[in-house]
Amino acid sequence: MDAGDVGRRLRELRSERGLSLSELARRAGVGKGSLSEIEAGKRNPTVETLYALCAPLDVPLTALVGETPGARSAADGGMRTVLLSVRHLPRVTVEVFRLEFPVGADHVSPSHGARTREHLTVVDGRVLAGPVGEETVVDAGSTLSWSSGRRHRFAAVDGAAEAVVVITTPRAHPK
Repeated sequence: MDAGDVGRRLRELRSERGLSLSELARRAGVGKGSLSEIEAGKRNPTVETLYALCAPLDVPLTALVGETPGARSAADGGMRTVLLSVRHLPRVTVEVFRLEFPVGADHVSPSHGARTREHLTVVDGRVLAGPVGEETVVDAGSTLSWSSGRRHRFAAVDGAAEAVVVITTPRAHPK
């Protein structure tokens, strides 16, 4: 993920929506100085910060980080992501990520917006997942779905794990 490209995309989306830097920072719960540095390409934001920005902009994560399959990101708590695919359908954007959970990985993700849904399928190991306070252990071969309109958690259970998550975000501005 190139900080300069992320900053450029973020600045363009903020401008398209008529939001000031201060207003986007307030809505996302991000410091104005941090947001300014991200837009200038001087700071490489975490996945958590990017998702916090996606919700008020009403866009999927790939609108900020780009759509190149194989793009890798690290999240707080040790979880790693690899972008597998992005599709822009008439009414929804579908993003597919591989999630890698080293032993002890425990990640809490901010809201992605009330209309966004996540569908997690565990490929190997066991993952504790779902909205904070309503987490469920998902075993290899099983799937769990939830609305991403509030904070949600992913944690490795009993060792390392791997999963695939499909995130569907309704398109606010169809192309």
